[in-house]
Amino acid sequence: MAYTKLKTSVQDGIGLITMADPGTLNAAGLDLMDELQQAFDAFARKDSGVRCVVLTGEGRGFCSGANLSGRGGPQAPAPDPEGPDAGAALESVYNPFMKSLRDYPVPIVTAINGVAAGVGCSLALMGDIIVAAESAYFLQAFRRIGLVPDGGSTYLLPRLIGKARAMEMALLGERLPAKTALDWGLINRCVADDALLATAMELATALATGPWALGSIRKLIWDSLDAEWSDQLHAERMAQKHAGRTEDSREGVLAFLQKRPAAFTGR
Repeated sequence: MAYTKLKTSVQDGIGLITMADPGTLNAAGLDLMDELQQAFDAFARKDSGVRCVVLTGEGRGFCSGANLSGRGGPQAPAPDPEGPDAGAALESVYNPFMKSLRDYPVPIVTAINGVAAGVGCSLALMGDIIVAAESAYFLQAFRRIGLVPDGGSTYLLPRLIGKARAMEMALLGERLPAKTALDWGLINRCVADDALLATAMELATALATGPWALGSIRKLIWDSLDAEWSDQLHAERMAQKHAGRTEDSREGVLAFLQKRPAAFTGR
């Protein structure tokens, strides 16, 4: 697949996706979103050999939000006499993509360089492990254009940093520096700018060499955000059944008994 807004590569079980439209700070227009969906779908196939995905941006920004000036702003023409439907593209493009990331079969690492604004902030937060450069910042800029947070921000933020801080980000629309985001528990790592990709790839290597069970672990934790206690216990029980029947589980036990590092294959 030839992309115009992305660069992709696969090495040692790691699929790297780089949003490559630096002139717009990688604004998430419909064209970029279409390519992101295709790239993630390609890496999700078993024959891709990908066991972890890293998502980052080229240039000075991770993603500046929806492209309001080109194809892919939140508004779409509609016959409604009251005006265009600012949520149409969310329903048809953005929301299905976010749902696909939540249900992704392998771990996702997001490496945040520069701005992660609007739906770009939501995209950053879909990482199972989130690494940000010291110069990076997160921004809920919707109030500036008279719209509401989207891309799942009103779901993710209260669960990650609590109601008070989520309200502050969304209502005031102020920049949240990476160091503060780390203090708040919004991200996992804050590193020097020149160490961002290396750190993300190091973490991805640990995930890509891990057992099949990592996919189940991420699913259990994502699902727990909405689950009842008893339902979650049952989900763990069923996931353990499947994990215990994998080649990786047998290898892990054998390696433990033989006092050597396990050589997991993702099966």
